[in-house]
Amino acid sequence: MGKPDYILWFDTVNNQDVERVGGKNASLGELIGGLKSQGIRVPDGFALTAEAYRTFIAANDLAPQICTQLDIFAQEQQTLAKTGKNIRRLFQSAAFPQDIEADIRRAYQELSRRYQVDEADTAVRSSATAEDLPDASFAGQQETFLNVSGAAEILESCRRCYASLFTNRAISYRIEKGFEHMNVALSVGVQKMVRSDKACAGVMFSIDTETGFPDAVLLTGAWGLGETVVQGSVTPDQFTIFKPLLQQGFRPIIEKTLGGKTKKMVYTDDGSKDTVQTVDTTGKERKTFVLNDDEILQLARWATLIEAHYGGPMDMEWAKDGNTGELFIVQARPETVQSQRAVGKLKTYKLKSHPQPILTGLSIGDAIASGKVCRVLSPKDIDQVKDGSILVTEMTDPDWVPVMKRVAGIVTDYGGRTCHAAIVSRELGIPAIVGTGDGSRTLKTEQAVTLSCAEGDQGKIYAGQLEYEAVDVNLDDIPDTRTQIMMNIASPAAAFNWWQLPARGIGLARMEFIINSLIKIHPMALVNYDRLQDRDAWKTIRDMTKGYADKREYFVDNLSRGIGKIAASQYPHPVIVRLSDFKTNEYADLIGGREFEHEESNPMLGFRGAARYYSDRYREGFALECQAIKRVREVMGFDNVIIMVPFCRKVSEADRVLQVLVENGLKQGVHNLQIYVMCEIPSNVLLADQFAQRFDGFSIGSNDLTQLILGVDRDSGELADLFDETDEAVKLAITQVIQAGHRHGRKVGICGQGPSDKPEFAAFLVDAGIDSISLNPDSVVQVKRLVAEREESTDRS
Repeated sequence: MGKPDYILWFDTVNNQDVERVGGKNASLGELIGGLKSQGIRVPDGFALTAEAYRTFIAANDLAPQICTQLDIFAQEQQTLAKTGKNIRRLFQSAAFPQDIEADIRRAYQELSRRYQVDEADTAVRSSATAEDLPDASFAGQQETFLNVSGAAEILESCRRCYASLFTNRAISYRIEKGFEHMNVALSVGVQKMVRSDKACAGVMFSIDTETGFPDAVLLTGAWGLGETVVQGSVTPDQFTIFKPLLQQGFRPIIEKTLGGKTKKMVYTDDGSKDTVQTVDTTGKERKTFVLNDDEILQLARWATLIEAHYGGPMDMEWAKDGNTGELFIVQARPETVQSQRAVGKLKTYKLKSHPQPILTGLSIGDAIASGKVCRVLSPKDIDQVKDGSILVTEMTDPDWVPVMKRVAGIVTDYGGRTCHAAIVSRELGIPAIVGTGDGSRTLKTEQAVTLSCAEGDQGKIYAGQLEYEAVDVNLDDIPDTRTQIMMNIASPAAAFNWWQLPARGIGLARMEFIINSLIKIHPMALVNYDRLQDRDAWKTIRDMTKGYADKREYFVDNLSRGIGKIAASQYPHPVIVRLSDFKTNEYADLIGGREFEHEESNPMLGFRGAARYYSDRYREGFALECQAIKRVREVMGFDNVIIMVPFCRKVSEADRVLQVLVENGLKQGVHNLQIYVMCEIPSNVLLADQFAQRFDGFSIGSNDLTQLILGVDRDSGELADLFDETDEAVKLAITQVIQAGHRHGRKVGICGQGPSDKPEFAAFLVDAGIDSISLNPDSVVQVKRLVAEREESTDRS
């Protein structure tokens, strides 16, 4: 019988070797063996095997001593903290058998030779044999040591990794997950460091972490070593990339959010015991994205290759070398939350009231929770945490796990979607809001609050315990319909929330909602930035648009990404984007807006919709809208985007708008571009044949159409009983438009609230031959069933 394998190089192992080298190391071997040929760079290294761990345990006679300590704890004669400390002390006083020590020294010498240095700087990581399995994320349960060089330091770090198998959190985690303590062995990975201390690093998922939307890559990053991102001690930059269009040569970066990145972890060079240190970032670093677009797309392509190789969603760590500028993947493991969720089940949460939030951050999960604040800043004080409270702290690390599962919700000052607090709260099914900036200073112990993660990717914290409802939606056995069921989506933040619903496209994406939520600045104030009279607005715009030399690009960039995210959520189904339809009073409320808007006595019937697009007062602002649409379709690749022109009063006006669109590079038919018109004015009905000759389709806005046919102010409480989409006059108008559209081979849809609120109205629309019905997301399942029943009864008769 030959000598046992105590050392295995990464390029000799793969995913079949988890029992020998643990999840992390097996995965690194799989990456190198399976994906290096496709251009994915992974730093070299070797694994100290689980067999070496068992030999170390046996040679030092540790097993009976460990079991004795665990038995005392199980009998409640000793605290968890005391038990863990006693076991770790056993490891620290134990020695490596001579043959294992010699093997480690030889392997380290060879790694240094491969990189042509005397002593390679390495990351020494624990890799447990039960770790990183699809149903058990051991997020940060064992230790990692960075910038370790020299054989003696490597040996000491390996011993400390062994001891970390018995930290308090690791012991409690194994108990909770049902793993037998002595059945879990530990491998140690020794991997050449990437000099990201001189550049940046972060985490990447090949799935949207909050909604499970499968076609997105979520990428986070910060300056320096990636530990700050994993720990959640900084709020990182965040990017979202749409996977299906990456392969076709497009650049589908649909989200870029600048993080605070106030600190970074770097190497120490003062010869102290600590090999890394955390320092403040510069003002320039905080205001600069850590990656350029080419690097973002490169990492996203790697994510798709890694996911395809492993056959499922992945959680990866990346790093950029500051010396060479090269990108590397340094970890890859299965994603453990969304990929395990039951398909066909959707739980939705909705607040019954919407006061102003007192604090916002990144939402983790999609639930709502309320309770009293328990503000705890140090893990030493976690015994103060009360069951069912809202835990408020600066950041969490694995020491917090035992109390995290007892609370109703979590709020942190720092962190992004891929930090420790986010990963653990997702796994536990607890809503969390991370990266609030100053949650631990704003919220006070015993203060009653409500956390809402149900309003998109921005999490909101409200004062008081608000009422909310939770509804289980069964997505099984929903019938198909001839009538296309689509959705109305207000904001990009919530677009991914509804990807599982049985809808085929977006019937109404309101551009003004995107401008209001993402941009907030009047487009003409950006066009005329250098000539603004309002100096307060000028200063605000200056601060908001830092990083954009051309202030107009701020509008185009953010609008195109907002539209892109909505378009991605339903790709390749049609997404109808309505051009901006603010009224003058709403435009005036945008930053810098008052300088460009006249006061009107009746904005509802004033300077809005199509009339603005060819007017000299707004033409340059409209050009920015066109540039954003063109970028979404031709650069990002979302050719499923259809333009819709709102409030087009006259046929001659339609001609003028279509000409302005052509002047801005948006011509019907080019790149399969379709342009629809909103049918919301009586003239659209009366002249439907002429509008149909100019546009590719109609979308009936039943709210405005009802208002203008019946002469009823839709916002008047006194006249509420007269405002009725099912009135015969309104139904006659709708029928006429459907017939006219079909005469010319045009599709006709509806995007008002009527079909959601009134089942009989939905039935009428089916009977009238409507092509599509666009609904608020919470009505999709109910109305789709109703439409199917109506279609079936019509077929029978």
